[in-house]
Amino acid sequence: MPEIPDLEAIRGFLNQHLPGVRVERAEFLIPVVFRVARDEFVRTLEGNVFGETERRGKFLIFSLESGHRLVINAMLTGRFQYLRLKEKRRARTCLVLGLANGWELRYADERLMGKVYLVPADQLSQVPQFSEMGPDALEVSREEFAQRIRSFRGQVKNVLVNHRFVAGVGNAYADEILFAARLHPYRKRTTLSDDDIERLHQAMGKVFAWATPMVAEQMREELNYEERRDFLKIHRKGGEPCPVCGTRISEITAGQRITNFCRNCQPG
Repeated sequence: MPEIPDLEAIRGFLNQHLPGVRVERAEFLIPVVFRVARDEFVRTLEGNVFGETERRGKFLIFSLESGHRLVINAMLTGRFQYLRLKEKRRARTCLVLGLANGWELRYADERLMGKVYLVPADQLSQVPQFSEMGPDALEVSREEFAQRIRSFRGQVKNVLVNHRFVAGVGNAYADEILFAARLHPYRKRTTLSDDDIERLHQAMGKVFAWATPMVAEQMREELNYEERRDFLKIHRKGGEPCPVCGTRISEITAGQRITNFCRNCQPG
């Protein structure tokens, strides 16, 4: 699942390449991911010109000269690509925008769980979850973070990934943030002290600050992003030694979600 470091790196890459570029061809390929009619999508995109790409939570928002916004929530398996025309398309490529500069912007989605919206700029609230989202996890202040977290109950990891609390944190980086904050993922939110909450807020900022450049390093001339996260310290490192204390990293799977933590560094 693309999270803030992934989407921030993608946003930064696209803002180096897309602004001012005209869309010559719009291909509406797999209807299930679209929340806009084919004719409207093609008519609006073809001939339009890209502005800046923005991010809100886990949504990428592509500004268009017409005043519309192309909004994509990549969900679990959505992948963005910026490639030359000759490059082979991957399976389940859902949309392709052929650009006047000879490149293509593509969105592919293995499980077809993502969502593609096209709305006027002043109607972003029509996009599901937009009006429900809390402040962006990159922007929330320490004071607002502390005030908001007291309204949520349950395990601290579940609170952290709840988009109504703060937007943009997913399963992988929740593990990294909790490890950096030295907090057990299954600890009850109601047991957190003021110091715990402050440490959690600081850890969130620090993890995103070091992870985003690591992701961006994978993107150079082209964007053909695969979710490589071998640089993470604890997520999907079950059974390996903790990088801090050497204790075996624990791994618990519930449903489709893997949680990793160090029982020594993150006592319950």
